[in-house]
Amino acid sequence: MRKRLIVSAAAGALALLLSVPASAAQAGPGAAGVGDPYYPFAGNGGYDVSHYDIRLKYQPATDELEGTTTVLATATQDLTRFNLDFVLQVKEVLVNGRAASFATSREQELEITPARTIAKGSPITVVVRYADKPGQVQRGGYSAWRRTPDGGVAAQEPESAAWWYPSNDHPTDKATFDVSVLVPNGTEVISNGTRTTSQRPGWTRYNYRQTKPQATYLATLAIGKFDVRQDTTPGGLPVITAYSPDLGVNAGAARASVERTGELTDWLSTVFGAYPFDTVGGYVPNVPTSYALETQGQIFYSPAQFARGSNTSVVVHELAHQWYGDSVSVQRWSDIWLNEGFARYAQWLWSEHENEGTPQELADFFYDYYPATDAFWSVKPGDPGADQQFAGAVYDRGAITLQALRNTVGDATFFKILKGWAAEHKFGNATVQQFQAYAEQISGRPLGTLFTTWLFTVGRPAAGSDGIGVPAPAAAGLAPGATTGTRPEPKSWKKIQQTNNVHEHTR
Repeated sequence: MRKRLIVSAAAGALALLLSVPASAAQAGPGAAGVGDPYYPFAGNGGYDVSHYDIRLKYQPATDELEGTTTVLATATQDLTRFNLDFVLQVKEVLVNGRAASFATSREQELEITPARTIAKGSPITVVVRYADKPGQVQRGGYSAWRRTPDGGVAAQEPESAAWWYPSNDHPTDKATFDVSVLVPNGTEVISNGTRTTSQRPGWTRYNYRQTKPQATYLATLAIGKFDVRQDTTPGGLPVITAYSPDLGVNAGAARASVERTGELTDWLSTVFGAYPFDTVGGYVPNVPTSYALETQGQIFYSPAQFARGSNTSVVVHELAHQWYGDSVSVQRWSDIWLNEGFARYAQWLWSEHENEGTPQELADFFYDYYPATDAFWSVKPGDPGADQQFAGAVYDRGAITLQALRNTVGDATFFKILKGWAAEHKFGNATVQQFQAYAEQISGRPLGTLFTTWLFTVGRPAAGSDGIGVPAPAAAGLAPGATTGTRPEPKSWKKIQQTNNVHEHTR
């Protein structure tokens, strides 16, 4: 409670001091970023978000987006100011029901000054009203909003949220989501979670609810013409798939791949444990991009991923991310191997399931494919650097690391580690070092040399290290003593290679 002021010339200064809450003396602004070494200004400090309520109205013909986003959070320090990550034009901000002043800084910092200091541990309700044309907004020459012939799409990594809703945009601050979008009749909306619709004259409202914690970059939004299909897996898990009607020659291959989502989810569940979310699916919009992205429970696929025919391998890759990347997310972006090495290894497991090459055969072939002098071996998957975050080595050398681990601890322990890790850190965040510690705990073996060699050392490890690159018998087509270039090509090799651009480093 504030102490009452007794205003007098002699007591003025003391009275002013007594009028300030005790906590305010230590209060200050929240940090402009979480301090991630790769992206120092990604996310923000001073609060923790629990929920986003996003209500939008969109005109596909003109790209006009109107929005009101309510952010529910808790202060982790006494706050005189805090930031959200956002790039669109803001009309009004309310904090705990009172008008707040706001300004912008850097590329995407929305600086909010509430009318009253917020005490540590207090709930915060932030309402941001905004309107803009997201397809025309660029920051640093980059836009995460992809215009399509009939609308727009937001699906990018490591960031896309700032082009359609204000957020604490870093994977360490997960939250639940409600997304509600009003569009003209005949237009569809795709987002994450369970789906309901309602109508009023001339307009349709689509409501999506994501009840499991979700990182901000994993929230997706697609608006336009779509053929939407809703079904369930044999176990009752809702499956939502959607396709632009303008996919051309890629349409059949896209459907032949993505329509197997339920089947592939069930198969992956036997390898990684129970599927972690309430829905699963994928969508293929008409966008001139080449990548795919593991947007939580509703995966984005570029039509280009199916340009050479059906591609269940890329579907397996993105579905594997639902465990490794979405449920268990990176603590910092340098931990990206925990996402990409595991998703690539899932493709290798699928290759074996389809009798197109075992993980060991693929590991050996990849090892031979890149000569020791190739720049491939200069990237450290365990800490590749922001500019190499999605380099091929993070995927391929990352998957080889897992095969080396499997060879070292044995199949039973290896798959126990995979399932246990996903369960141990479900809906949380983790580091490469924590994975090593967990693998050591389950296996009862020291694994520091293995992880240092494969994840953190420049150069190609010696052939035979941890069962990788061992020369095959001469009868298999490998000359005695040879270690490169002559090993038989696994049947799945080319299909897996097609997914090398599966993700796009957007910043």
